[in-house]
Amino acid sequence: MKKNDKFTVTIEDMGEDGAGIGRVDGYIWFVKDALIGDTIEASAMKMKKNYGFARLVRVITPAKGRVEAKCPVARACGGCQLQELDYKEQLKFKEKKVYNHLKRIGGMENLFLPEEAEQAAGVPDAVVMEPIIGMEDPWRYRNKAQYPIGREKDGKPTAGFFAGRTHSLIPVPELDCLLGCAENKDYLAAVLKFMEDFGVEPYDEANHKGLVRHVLLRKGFASGEHMVCLVINGKKLPHEKEFIGRMREAGADSISLSFNMEKTNVILGTEIKNLYGPGYITDKIGNIEYRISPLSFYQVNPVQTERLYGTALEFADLNGGETVWDLYCGIGTISSFLAQKAGKVCGVEIIPAAIEDARENAKRNGLDNVEFFVGKAEEVLPEQYEKNHIKADVIVVDPPRKGCDELCLETIVKMAPEKVVYVSCDSSTLARDVKYLGENGYAVKRVRTVDMFGMSGHVETVCLLSRKAQ
Repeated sequence: MKKNDKFTVTIEDMGEDGAGIGRVDGYIWFVKDALIGDTIEASAMKMKKNYGFARLVRVITPAKGRVEAKCPVARACGGCQLQELDYKEQLKFKEKKVYNHLKRIGGMENLFLPEEAEQAAGVPDAVVMEPIIGMEDPWRYRNKAQYPIGREKDGKPTAGFFAGRTHSLIPVPELDCLLGCAENKDYLAAVLKFMEDFGVEPYDEANHKGLVRHVLLRKGFASGEHMVCLVINGKKLPHEKEFIGRMREAGADSISLSFNMEKTNVILGTEIKNLYGPGYITDKIGNIEYRISPLSFYQVNPVQTERLYGTALEFADLNGGETVWDLYCGIGTISSFLAQKAGKVCGVEIIPAAIEDARENAKRNGLDNVEFFVGKAEEVLPEQYEKNHIKADVIVVDPPRKGCDELCLETIVKMAPEKVVYVSCDSSTLARDVKYLGENGYAVKRVRTVDMFGMSGHVETVCLLSRKAQ
């Protein structure tokens, strides 16, 4: 087999990113946009010793769950991996992915899928995953979008998303991504018209020239407030007053610039210049209100976030007297949620600006039982325990995709809380960390997945771990 050779394969499984997996004479092929149950014609692209990558040429026999994508550029765009898979099948795929990771990487031989509850009945210490919490409507759920800016073939500025694993810009049809807010297209149109009218150049990353790199748009679903943040390759935006006027006319409540002059894949720069409004928008999860600035980490799906945090709170099973530590706390979203039921909540985050937002959010909601610390969890926790005798009855972690740092895990074990509630956006690193905690005195008691990202391969998971009896 060589590059561009065509072959027929039946897809038996799907990878973490949603790519179909099939075998031909024992050789494994990964095929983007192919689904479990598809028989397809594929074309070889890249080959390694034991596996290769191919592109989907045509579907010969479609899988039972295959549907027509709503978006005409779903296959080309890197934003959606599963738009051609029926939503109920997407949920099954995500649940099974988490199950496989916890079993294979995490060593949880006692784990069972929800439909295996009867089979689990006779297994000592069996853990049956609780059914995945899916969305009522898996469209228009994103409160945040970051659009790279480039040029159309005719030279006009355009907005879109990068094709998978590339920096090739795929323009969004009619500027309307179906996962984002319907209003986004109006702000994008206003930005592009401003650029066209005043000759403001889009950024060209090949030669590091041009000005406008990205447009960051955020919406508070509860407040209805909108944010526009323009990411620029410089410190000055020409015709700034006209830009502000046009964004205000489009309905923006917060308008800002982000300066990013680095040759980097990182979207936002660290310096923000506020042009109009308070510099933030607000939103609510449940009855807790949050202040969100351009650099704030805030979950992109507020409806499912309430369900995610509700699950974490249920797993923590607080009675009002506990001291809870929230590690990787960001702007204090989970901390504030936990504070409604805990005696005291201590949040730790390494980014000072996030802690500033977290303190403001606690104040805004009248929560006087929350305290925030800037620093690394593995340094802050022991220091506060030794200096101020602040213990840890429950520790909640919501780390980035890379999972918890090893020193952080060692600190959790050292602090010996009765419970650890682990909120994860990457089930492979969750499984790795669960294995470490399992080898150091903790056992998984409950697992539940929450779909925050319909049409993509990502899923959130909440795990409850309890300290084993000594």
